Parts: sequence; C-alpha cells; structure tokens
Amino acid sequence: MENSSKGVSRRGFLSSSVKAGTVGALATGTILSACGESKKSYEELGLPEMLDKAPDGKKLKAGLVGCGNRGTGAALNFLASGNGLEIVALADVFEDQLKDCRTKLAEKGVEISDDKCYIGFEAYQKLIDSGDVDVVLLATPPHFRPDHFEASVKAKKHVFMEKPIAVDPVGVRKILSSAKKAEAFGLNVVCGTQRRHQRDYVASFAQVANGAIGQILAAKAYWNQAHVWYNEKKAGQTDMEHMMRNWNNFAWLSGDHIVEQHVHNIDVVNWFARKTPQFAIGFGSRQRRKTGDQYDNFSVDFTYGNGFSMHSMCRQIDECANGIGEVIVGTKGMIHLSDINPHKIYDFNGKVLWEYEYPKNEKGESTGRVKLTPYIQEHVDLVTAIRTGRYLSDAEACAHSTLSGIMGRTAAYTGKKVTWEKMMKSDMRLGPTEYHLGDVDMRFEVPVPGAAV
Repeated sequence: MENSSKGVSRRGFLSSSVKAGTVGALATGTILSACGESKKSYEELGLPEMLDKAPDGKKLKAGLVGCGNRGTGAALNFLASGNGLEIVALADVFEDQLKDCRTKLAEKGVEISDDKCYIGFEAYQKLIDSGDVDVVLLATPPHFRPDHFEASVKAKKHVFMEKPIAVDPVGVRKILSSAKKAEAFGLNVVCGTQRRHQRDYVASFAQVANGAIGQILAAKAYWNQAHVWYNEKKAGQTDMEHMMRNWNNFAWLSGDHIVEQHVHNIDVVNWFARKTPQFAIGFGSRQRRKTGDQYDNFSVDFTYGNGFSMHSMCRQIDECANGIGEVIVGTKGMIHLSDINPHKIYDFNGKVLWEYEYPKNEKGESTGRVKLTPYIQEHVDLVTAIRTGRYLSDAEACAHSTLSGIMGRTAAYTGKKVTWEKMMKSDMRLGPTEYHLGDVDMRFEVPVPGAAV
C-alpha cells in the first residue's frame, strides 16, 4: 500500500487489503410478556438506568477536543446532564471554530480562560496534559479519534467520543486496544451511537432480548436523505485546510457516509442481534456529489451466519424517497424501529403486539418522542457511571459497528466479497501520517469496483 508522510493514494489502499459487541450499558423493573410471564429486567440485560439527570457527586471537569457544531453541542449536552459539571478547556485545529464555541458557551454563562484554549493539531495533547480535566469530549473529524482516544486513556481520563470512532481497520484496532486499557483503568467510555442511550430503542431491545419476536431471521437498515453540507474550496485555502473544513466529504476524514452516518443503523442491528456480520457484498456509486471523493449511495448485504442477513442501504441525494430506521424480523413477528417514528412490534398479519409508550402532551396525545433526548441521555449515563462506580463502556461495541461499516464500504468500493476476518487483519489506513495546514500530495480518485470490459 502506498503510504508516506505526504499521503496515501485512494487507489493504493484498495489493493491492500469477534467477538460480538457488548449489549450496552440500567433501569430496574421487569419486562412482561403478553401472557404475564416474568422476563429479564433492564439490569439483568445490562441496559442503562435511564435517569432523567445524573446523581449529584464529585465535581467533574471536562475538556472539549473539536469545537465545531457537534462538539459545541456535546459540551452543552454534558453540562445539561447533571449538577457539578464544568467545561474548563477547549482544543481545535482552527482558532475561529474555537472562538465560536467559546462565545456560545459564554452565552450560557460558561467562561473559558485564555490559557485553557489550545490551537493546532497537537492541541488535544496539550488539553489532556493540562491536568485540569476528568473527562475528555472527543468530537473532531473521525480520522483523528483513535489517536485522541489513546492519549485520553493513557492520561486516565473518562471519555465521551462521537461516532464513528475510526475510518479504517488500523484505527479500529487502536480503539479496541485502548478500550481494553480503559477497562483495566476503570475509565468509563460512552460513544455517540446514541440509540443505545435512547429510551424507545432500549425498551425495544429489552422486548427482543426477552423473545418478543422469537429468533431473529433477517433485518434491514436504512438511512436515505438529502445531500448533507459541503464547502467548495476557497481562494487561498490550502489542500489540508479545505479538506478539514469539508471533512464530511472526504473518506479519509469521515469514513464515507456508510461509516460516518449509517453506522447508527448498522449498530442497532448488531446490538439487537448481539453479533457482528461475517461478510459483506455490495455496491454503490457517486451520482451527485460536487466535492470530495465519497459515494453518495450504498447498497450492501451483510451476512451474520445461520441464515441471518441484513440489507443495508444509505443515500445522500436531493429529491429522492427518504427514510431512516431499522426492521428486524423474527420467527414470531417483526419490530419496526426509527429515530423519528413510534417503535412497534407486529405479527405477520399486521397486528400490533407491542408499542413503546411515549410521553403525552397536555391534550393526552402521544408526543412520539422520548422524554429525554439521547444526546443528553448518553452524558447522563456517563456521569452516572463515573459517580456511582457502575462501570460503563460501549467503546468495543462501537468499534465493531464502525468496522462493520468499513467492511460494507470496502465491499462497495471494490465489488468484492469482504470478510470480517480480513477487515480485522487489514493494514488499510486512510490519510496522511503527518499533519500540517499546507498543501499535501494526496490523490483522491473516486473508487471504481471490478474490472472494465
């Protein structure tokens, strides 16, 4: 594989070449079947407690690495999750992004001192080494997540890190190694695959785990939407600055949208099935994108073994039919899951056997939304784990779901059957090995599968 300090060829990496994910982190109570038979509780299933607010306890100071919109949101979500929580340090490659985040925090009464604001590619290390943080919030483009997580764990910090947590197999293996060290140190880790911290998804998992749909036979997962944001290269902008400010459109920074966004849906199926896919076969293409090197659609079949497979599809093209969610089919029925639609279990005649009970509005009508947004709930769960000593980490599960997306991406890019074993051993690494904001010698041909005829 071509790989140097200047960069790596996109065509070059294509020529290079489990443990099941954890169930999740716990509410008490008993799940009952339709006939009243006692089932396993949330606690017995290893599920989060789903508190509205983290319990009071030791003051926790957090530092934010990556001050863009999602990072700023993560900082505000952390602050909203309980009492005695502070954001005390910020780090970003770009000074303007850090200043914008700092201003938004100041509007909420959170002041960050000048000496706790770090700029540049090494800013994350300076923040971690400052010795003033208990928790590190990682929200840079995903390419950097493995190194940032490794440094945080080495410094014995609890971590929240946004999904996906890598863009290639080399990064996934680094995450898995760091996750084991975090567990040994007793460091709690929560990832941005927030459906594991979303109340209707957690309740639905409990139903399926207790046999409500029987043995799982098949699934489909989909995230089809309009094109997301992009930035054209501006006059005077270097290659690296342009890519960093347009990271969502370059595979080495984002992983492509099957990894960066569709990982949510893949993660749900892995979680409910309590296993990872054995291999993937798929295809995709680039039809409408204006910048970067990514595909704008994927269609992948993931095979999990024992006759169980999942069809995965994702698309980012304007003015097409859209939808986001998952359907899981078992021997007794099927469950429909979605971030925007009510969760229900049906029998094969279309009769509703179970549905999640959402909070009601003042008119007594279902709101169709969970009581607490999962963006805050995941921080409630993290802070609760830190303060109560009930260990929580979904780093391994998120790493496995990230690798599942990478396997699907590789199958589409190459047109080949790609196995889990091959991905776990692959030396594929995307992006440069040295970072600076100048021009870089990197080629970004859009992948073309198979051979010409």
